[in-house]
Amino acid sequence: MTTQVTDRSSAPAVGPPPPFDPELAPVVEMLTSLRPPDAYRPDTIVEMRKPVPGVETPTDEILSRGGAYSVAERAVPGPAGEPDISLLICLPKHAATPAPAIYHIHGGGMIVGDNRFGLAEMVDLAEPLGMAVVSVEYRLAPETPHPGPVEDSYAGLVWVADHAHELDIDPERIVLGGASAGGGLAAGVSLLARDRDGPAILAQLLLSPMLDDRNDSPSARQMRGVGIWDSSSNETGWNALLGDGVRGGPDVSPYAAPSRAADLSGLPSTFVDVGSAETFRDEDVAYASRMWQAGGHVELHVWPGGFHGFDVVVPHAVLSQDAIAARAAWLRRQLGVLRR
Repeated sequence: MTTQVTDRSSAPAVGPPPPFDPELAPVVEMLTSLRPPDAYRPDTIVEMRKPVPGVETPTDEILSRGGAYSVAERAVPGPAGEPDISLLICLPKHAATPAPAIYHIHGGGMIVGDNRFGLAEMVDLAEPLGMAVVSVEYRLAPETPHPGPVEDSYAGLVWVADHAHELDIDPERIVLGGASAGGGLAAGVSLLARDRDGPAILAQLLLSPMLDDRNDSPSARQMRGVGIWDSSSNETGWNALLGDGVRGGPDVSPYAAPSRAADLSGLPSTFVDVGSAETFRDEDVAYASRMWQAGGHVELHVWPGGFHGFDVVVPHAVLSQDAIAARAAWLRRQLGVLRR
């Protein structure tokens, strides 16, 4: 059973926020004029779940990549005694089979989003490598607190592994992937799979993962009121997941907040990236460092001047292109695919 870390040293002083990348700074200014970094509050969660004007939800047609993928939604068993969950399954039509797969867990601060959120970017990574992508629809907090979201995500992974041959997916080459809250849930699912002797996971792709409920790192304090998703919004997400009076206390499960895990050994090869100008910077760097200290294989990138989700919001920026290329190169190495 994974135990947890609760002790914290006194908080060091922090300086001003790092500057945003010059190509990204005007976009941050525009975005924060529409939705400030502290916009997520208990009383705004329902409002924040509404579609964002100008941001299209990827349709099956978009996800099919011109017929390269078949796209289907499938209800599968959830955790024992809980409702079924929905998987959005994107299978390559012309790739060699059994195909490697990305098991995608969407972001949204534990409180918003669905299994199409962030999926287009995962298909972009997967398509050149002939990978399938399966995206799980987990129940959201606060209506479903911990352990609901991570157990839903784990149940979906178990189903995919058990039905891999039916899907023409290679059960030995499943990569967990997620951004923000999805990255935190992916890390929690990895811990569950290790501790329960669950499905084999080839690797985990953790993009600006939401890992630490304590929300008190230097970057969390440094970026308060600045950028995208600050510590105030982060507090809203964690309180919704954990319930009143639990966040930051001694009883938080490491499967909810993976930074609480005392033992990070025995985990799959891991990619962690994060912007230097975002709330999650220091908790993500600390997690990667602790995995190295436990003997793990980890690749860490801190993108200078990157805000939370910069690569999705401004995908054609030079910094975004570098970040996307680093992920693609890492994925190729995990799969043993040589660049042509």
